[in-house]
Amino acid sequence: MHVSTKKWLFTKISSLILIPLMIWFLINFVSIYDKEYDKILEFFSKQPSKILFSVFIVIAFFFSALTISEIFEDYLHDEKIKNVANKVLYLFAIIIPLLTILGIYTLNI
Repeated sequence: MHVSTKKWLFTKISSLILIPLMIWFLINFVSIYDKEYDKILEFFSKQPSKILFSVFIVIAFFFSALTISEIFEDYLHDEKIKNVANKVLYLFAIIIPLLTILGIYTLNI
């Protein structure tokens, strides 16, 4: 399978996975929006929320890295700059979700 076909397929699959996770997150975000800090901390400390939010963050960053990579492919013509931009993008797409997940899993009520 060609690389661009794989990217297209991964983009479509990750967007389908993101739809129910985004709906779950928006519903819960509306319910905790006006709450106090303790209630928000309690929400992110409970096990189903931790797992679902972690999966949501990983898939969202994976999806965004794929789509931004496509923008680099279309608009950056210098191969060296394109490769560096993609490597930095993928590095941040790994580091930021990991730090977020570590932060969530170290929360204490």
